Amino acid sequence: MTEPVKPALREMRWWDIDSVLELEKDLFPEDAWSRGMFWSELAHARGAEASRRYVVAVEGHRIVGYAGLAAQGELADIQTIAVARDLQGTGLGGLLLTELLRAATAFECAEVLLECRVDNVRAQKLYERFGFEPIGFRRGYYQPGNVDALVMRLTDPSTSTSVQGTEING
Repeated sequence: MTEPVKPALREMRWWDIDSVLELEKDLFPEDAWSRGMFWSELAHARGAEASRRYVVAVEGHRIVGYAGLAAQGELADIQTIAVARDLQGTGLGGLLLTELLRAATAFECAEVLLECRVDNVRAQKLYERFGFEPIGFRRGYYQPGNVDALVMRLTDPSTSTSVQGTEING
């Protein structure tokens, strides 16, 4: 069993985008987000009108994961969670998810939605451990390949922040 990883989590900033893009292209080569997509999300992550929360996980000088959430009214949507291949299965995904659920709680969201590839069983199990339940499918959501997305929902994210002791900087 691999020991859980506890890299430092901090707010994602514009200067992280190049490193995040490298990881994004490695993990999601066929449908990677663009630089502009990350810039657009980060533009909504600061200030009094912020509706996004993006964090990076850092070990030394290396970004080893990142995650983002968008909030609107009482609904939050997990936009992305990514963990470097060599750290998958170490608990880092749970750490990132916990921070997004804390953000959803801070945004006063009553429920959180996400989409997950139907063939990504590891991610589905992670989400289920946090209380997410499947509620439907989005046919052909992931392109290319026409892969369906499983839509999952968590009600009351404040009760699901099960990873304790995480200090977020930024």
